[in-house]
Amino acid sequence: MDIRIRHHSRILQGEITLESSKSVSNRVLIIQALCRQPFRIENISRAEDTVVLQGLLHQGGNTYNCGAGGTTFRFLTALLAMKPGTQIITGTTGLQKRPIGELVRCLRGLGAKIEYLGNEGFPPLRVAEPNFSDAKNAIEIDASVSSQFVSALLMIAPELPGGLKLKLSNAIASEPYIEMTLQLMQHFGATFTREKGQIIIAPQKYKARDIQIEADWSGASYYYAAAALAEQADFQLNGLFENSFQGDSVIRELGKQFGVQTIFNSRGAQLVKKAEKELTTFEYDFLKHPDLAQTLAVLVAAKGVSGLFSGIESLKIKETDRVAAIKQELAKAGVYMSELPERFSRDKSKKFYMIEGSLRSGEIEVETYDDHRMALCFFPLALRQPVLIKSAEVVSKSYPNVWSDLEKLGFVIEYFN
Repeated sequence: MDIRIRHHSRILQGEITLESSKSVSNRVLIIQALCRQPFRIENISRAEDTVVLQGLLHQGGNTYNCGAGGTTFRFLTALLAMKPGTQIITGTTGLQKRPIGELVRCLRGLGAKIEYLGNEGFPPLRVAEPNFSDAKNAIEIDASVSSQFVSALLMIAPELPGGLKLKLSNAIASEPYIEMTLQLMQHFGATFTREKGQIIIAPQKYKARDIQIEADWSGASYYYAAAALAEQADFQLNGLFENSFQGDSVIRELGKQFGVQTIFNSRGAQLVKKAEKELTTFEYDFLKHPDLAQTLAVLVAAKGVSGLFSGIESLKIKETDRVAAIKQELAKAGVYMSELPERFSRDKSKKFYMIEGSLRSGEIEVETYDDHRMALCFFPLALRQPVLIKSAEVVSKSYPNVWSDLEKLGFVIEYFN
């Protein structure tokens, strides 16, 4: 399904109840599977990744098909690696191209029996019953590869016979997601300590506590971009928590640079467009918040602001190579993203990308590369010019109702088979 999006007035008013956070939901589901007592989860995400994970946790049989869900695959691999029996864990062709080797290496060190059924270092996997007799409880992980690997290990740590001493080496990718995991574990009674780059978790039991899942700040980020591109904006996003588990809540601070103010109330947050400062360059290190990079890339392109981005290397191993994808789609629209030569970098440990140029007039056509964030990050452009989004159903992975939600703010959506 392709869609064309327009907005005739460029005035955003209305109210939307955002989808709940799939990142929080997926972690809570894994903890629930490890907890020996039941608890209630309110407002669980309807995103495809969460629906699939919830189904797999309650299925019979020993073959687990995670579809396209990288989080689902990684969290389930760790969970099943510590349980009796033999299971097969697989997914789509796209998921089978996403590396899993660093997580498997760490799990093997903890006693897991895992073998690759295809290419070394990639799904699918056969997971047999673990052998804890000669397992280590102190391991080191390259934290620059994926925060999901770290989170997967942390969540199973209380159930390991010797607990876990996890040393994080190299620059930590998406660190707020690790903090989210630890805060949620703490919510369910698990304790931890930190010392000299290590997270130490003793053997213990999770405690059942009911939880209400907050709205998705990653999903909210697209509305911040829309507010920044509107002539006027004053609308409500329900379900957001001011004190959030989610690192992407930093978008409320970034939004201020584009004139978007956040006013919290009992239902969530009100977004208001104020007079904005004249920006010529927007510079940000996305190492901790890589899921915001595509949205900000499109926003600076639409505003005619030069962007200087770093910390986006982890985007190359997501649903698609997001760096290549955003570069390709911006180039089609007349804006160019290029990696700066090392001699121009102020910090030699980072790669910098410059975004420059002016969007061409007329309709912009966007390929989505089977990646929900490619569809979502481009919709705010419809406040400036028509946007044709190909394979728009891909948003089901994280935000299935987004297109109907946009209509509540005055966007006009045309659907094509």
